[in-house]
This record gives sequence, C-alpha cells and structure tokens, in this order.
Amino acid sequence: MKHQNGRRKLNLKPAHRKALLRNQLIHFIKFGFLQTTKVRAKEVQRFAEKVVTIARTGYDFNTIRRVKQILPYDEAAAVKMIKEIAPKYVGRPGGYTRLISLGQREGDTAKVARLEWV
Repeated sequence: MKHQNGRRKLNLKPAHRKALLRNQLIHFIKFGFLQTTKVRAKEVQRFAEKVVTIARTGYDFNTIRRVKQILPYDEAAAVKMIKEIAPKYVGRPGGYTRLISLGQREGDTAKVARLEWV
C-alpha cells in the first residue's frame, strides 16, 4: 500500500535526492526563480515553503541554526532567506511560491515548470 507516501523519489537515492533539493533551493533563493522539470519543481516548492516558515520568525540564534542546518552548502543563501525573503511573508499564512507550467522540453518531452516567489 502507498498510504501517506507523499514524497517523490525522483529516481534518486536518498542522499543524492537531498543534495539535489538543497542545491536547487539555494539556486532558487539566489536568483528568485527556478526552471526545471515539473516534478522536481514541486518537490523544491515543498522544501522552500518549509524553510520560509522557519525563517519567518526572525533573525535570532535558533532560526539561523535551523536554516543553516537545512542549507549547509551556502551561508549567504541562508542569510538572504532570513533577512530578505522571509520578512516579506510574515503576515502570509502560506503559499509563498507559485509554479508556472512551461509546456514540454523539446529533447525528451519532459514537462517543464518555473518556480518563483509570490
């Protein structure tokens, strides 16, 4: 049975999947958008929503520690998340990102989507 099995495996091993999602989230934070396959974008969207919810509480020790634990590769991205991105969404109860479908890729006909901040 596949009850309550909400995570997509992306045909990757757990460590590789975790690294991929972290790296794509760092790119999303740095540039403000992410263009990738629709399935990957949906997983990054879930991940980003959780990080913003954590970072909304403010620039204190515990928040910094928790965000850096999720994004250990790039300290600048963690600081940008806490200081610039998260304060915009303090009054918002959720839904910090939007997913825009872009059709299919020409090479392998994979569905492509663009993830951006609301």
